[in-house]
Amino acid sequence: MVKDDIITFGQYAWQVLAIEDGRRALLITQDILELRWYHTNFEDITWANCALRHYLNEAIYTAFSQGEKARIMEITNRNDNNPWFNTPGGQDTTDHLFLLSLEEVCQYFGDSITNLRNKGGQTWAIDDDNNSKRQARYGGDFHWWRLRSPGYYGRTGASINKHGHVYVRGNGVFGSPRDGGGVRPALWLNLEAQILP
Repeated sequence: MVKDDIITFGQYAWQVLAIEDGRRALLITQDILELRWYHTNFEDITWANCALRHYLNEAIYTAFSQGEKARIMEITNRNDNNPWFNTPGGQDTTDHLFLLSLEEVCQYFGDSITNLRNKGGQTWAIDDDNNSKRQARYGGDFHWWRLRSPGYYGRTGASINKHGHVYVRGNGVFGSPRDGGGVRPALWLNLEAQILP
């Protein structure tokens, strides 16, 4: 297994984003699994308390077999403030499944960290040489997908648009756009855990 490999784990195909010390691998679903709102109401909300986090760590996580669950690591996620708008990211969380943050998507899909840290003339989004690496499909077509970081205020969440731009401004957590937004869960896979049936 190496970075950018596509592997099968559970019932999904996953892209390998990183491997650390040969012990664990960061995976994200190759495609958008479904369209879903970040939350159930249009209100200020952070990753720690949003409905999508609970859905991933309950309904989706529960669908894995016991052997697969034994390999999915429970990790602490930092939830930083939005670096352009200083919107609060909320408390750190402990997750099995999660959405990538702005920092993670800029780190693991090429290297767009400099563009994230220095807004400069960028108004709402990062449009750079890594766009194609960040694009994802839903139903065969490129579609926008959600990140866990906040957008420009508490009722928005950052995202990746269908062109692969990092939309730091973000989309509404509920109600608009009408399709809810694409969901690409990520996880850390324990490469040393015994594979159980």
